[in-house]
Amino acid sequence: MTEHEGKEKTVNAEYTEALGKAGTTVKEGIVSSLKGLNEIEAEIVSVVRAVVSSTLRTTGDIANETIKVTTDVMKGAIQATEEVGTGLILSTKSVAKGVVMGVSDVGGDVAQVAVQTVKGAIKGAAEIGADVSMVARRAVDGAIEATKEVGGNAETVAQVVVSGAIAAAGAIGATAAKAVRDVLLGVVEGVKDVAAAALPKARPVEPSAPTKADAAMGEAAHEESHTTTSRAKEKRS
Repeated sequence: MTEHEGKEKTVNAEYTEALGKAGTTVKEGIVSSLKGLNEIEAEIVSVVRAVVSSTLRTTGDIANETIKVTTDVMKGAIQATEEVGTGLILSTKSVAKGVVMGVSDVGGDVAQVAVQTVKGAIKGAAEIGADVSMVARRAVDGAIEATKEVGGNAETVAQVVVSGAIAAAGAIGATAAKAVRDVLLGVVEGVKDVAAAALPKARPVEPSAPTKADAAMGEAAHEESHTTTSRAKEKRS
């Protein structure tokens, strides 16, 4: 091996080692970030759950105060994301999950609060210019995940929250409704059939009443058929 070949081999080895270190560094950085994100999301769920359940216990009127508390909590979450400059999309799932679990803790109607939470998230997203379809997706995911964890009927909740999300988006506009409908059909894991069933169906096309022209054409065809049959009988006789 020449001196030049030896140097080239050493450079290649160092280059390969550098790439390996870079890959390892990136991997560790991503893992650390994701762990941190998971911790943040878990903390949001915990905070929201505690606030919702304690507030409802304090009021003592769970049936009537649930919607008001849910609306207030979602407004607070939106204001928080605006203040810290973090997108609403990241926190919506955790907020929705915390709300549903908090209401469940005090024996409230999980399906009702899930719908209200999703609608509030979509309305808030539209007001601050966030991606409505992605916020809807995160809110629905959070509501369904919470329902599963508290032992509720996830399919029932999925159906009502998807319907509620589409209705809320429809109030914003046809484009928003289509975007929400499309994204929810693709991401609601395990309940795609239910989600599809929740979507508004296209109205069947009703057969139009026969016009005078149609009637006249039908009579003409009938007369022609009758004449042809009569001629055939004459030939046979």
